[in-house]
Amino acid sequence: MCAMKIERLELYKRLRDFRVPITVLDTIFNNDNDLKILLDAFNFLVDDGFQEDQAAEKISNIIFQDLDIEPDQSFDE
Repeated sequence: MCAMKIERLELYKRLRDFRVPITVLDTIFNNDNDLKILLDAFNFLVDDGFQEDQAAEKISNIIFQDLDIEPDQSFDE
């Protein structure tokens, strides 16, 4: 598997660990523009000194704010 696919899969799993609903992740990861924005933001945070889990947590919080949902709510149920 190429490095980019592994990076995407790892980020998907990290965001899922922070309870971002699968339906939201699938929408983001199936849109090339949205995925690029997400990867750029994640990489920027990591390059800025955040641990990968910290970066994923920040991004998940932004997703929850933008969608106006609580982390414990789920679209998957």
